[in-house]
Amino acid sequence: MNPLLATWPLLLGMGILMLGAGLQATILGLRATLEGFPTPVTGLVMSCYYVGYLLGTQIAPRALRRVGHVRAFAALAALASVASLVHASWVHPLPWALMRLVSGLCFAGIYVVAESWLNHRASRANRGRLLAIYMLVLYVGLGSAHYMLVLYVGLGSAQFLLVLTSPESSAPFMLISALISLAMVPIVASAQQTPEPAVPHRVRYRDLYRNSPLGVVAVAASGLISSIIFSMGPVYARLSGNGPRGVAAFMAVSILAAVLTQYPVGRLSDRVDRRTVIASACTLATLVAASIVFFGPLPRGLFLALTALFSGSALTLYSLSVSHVNDKLEPAQMVDASSALLMMNGMAAAAGPVLAGSLIHAFGPRAYFATLGTPGVPMRRPGPRSRQPASMPHGPER
Repeated sequence: MNPLLATWPLLLGMGILMLGAGLQATILGLRATLEGFPTPVTGLVMSCYYVGYLLGTQIAPRALRRVGHVRAFAALAALASVASLVHASWVHPLPWALMRLVSGLCFAGIYVVAESWLNHRASRANRGRLLAIYMLVLYVGLGSAHYMLVLYVGLGSAQFLLVLTSPESSAPFMLISALISLAMVPIVASAQQTPEPAVPHRVRYRDLYRNSPLGVVAVAASGLISSIIFSMGPVYARLSGNGPRGVAAFMAVSILAAVLTQYPVGRLSDRVDRRTVIASACTLATLVAASIVFFGPLPRGLFLALTALFSGSALTLYSLSVSHVNDKLEPAQMVDASSALLMMNGMAAAAGPVLAGSLIHAFGPRAYFATLGTPGVPMRRPGPRSRQPASMPHGPER
């Protein structure tokens, strides 16, 4: 069966979920600045999401084996929906930090469910495209919560409500909760067959690194970069003098660029060595970030174009690296591998907002792109080729 047809309920549910997640990330960063939270405190609050994320990667595989993909998704989404409402009820860094932790745990678990499901359905010949479509769906959901263009062409979106509703009200948080709850509907109501729970097969971190060193490093780098963009991007835009519309437009450009590049880059990686594609994306992202830092301030149009170019290359790293690592795994290893990769991604992501927040506080907004450009430096070379193609599937060494 076509893997896209077999997984469409999951992809639809994830798209709806990302509508809520994208609106939540923007609202929290913007609301924190309006409430007068110091920038380092905002960074710490946002980083709590990734602490919960780390916990979620460890809990999710056990939940998957016990109750299956559908029930695990539903339980985690319900808890995330409740956490969103608490943000509206108690505006203070401590409860916000706790709810960010809960949200991180839930979303990490949902990602383990989704990615193990997709990798189970994919093959080496189409994994790059399927995971690119998955990331495209995620970014379309996120972009629909940010992108201002939909307001003007009359399509409507979560961002429409962000503009019309004051960020200081509770209405955006109610919308976030509703969207997260709606994400359960296509998955729970679908008759599509889900992957059967597999016999536990432990995958060690060193085995993953030994088989796919570039893939593992790129997974971590993508976590650092994406956490800075989605957690501190709104703060950076606000500190650069933008209002709510400007913040949303800046985030929208970043996300739209990722949407446009996911599938072409994923398709390319199915045809050539994925390591070469990863190294090329890193090189481009590093050069663009350096240009923004050293030649800024830039005209608005040029700045947004470079922002799009950076995001369009850097935000493809996750799907590329996960595809590269999973090409070498057996199906029974994919749940634990998804958990391990998300753990590494989350560990790097947890440091992102704190690092960027501290550097922005110390050196000003320009430190935002300086921080974003650094992780790609060590991955500009694909590494030595082996006799075996980089995407040949085999189990990890034990």
